[in-house]
Amino acid sequence: MKYTAARIYRAVLTVTTRLEKGLAELQRRPDRGDISITTVIIWVAAVTGALVIAGTIAAVIAKYNGNLNGI
Repeated sequence: MKYTAARIYRAVLTVTTRLEKGLAELQRRPDRGDISITTVIIWVAAVTGALVIAGTIAAVIAKYNGNLNGI
């Protein structure tokens, strides 16, 4: 893929414009209803718990794989 200066300029301009609009919106409405830190902590704990459970199941299956073949 060959990038020309015009394509790179357009990409930078698009990102810059989007960032400026976001900052203007933030100044206009400081409380936009963003999620709270408690919600983030709950989601991280839920995902971590799911990964631990999945890892435990995978480890048990890997350990007893030979014994489970006859089932």
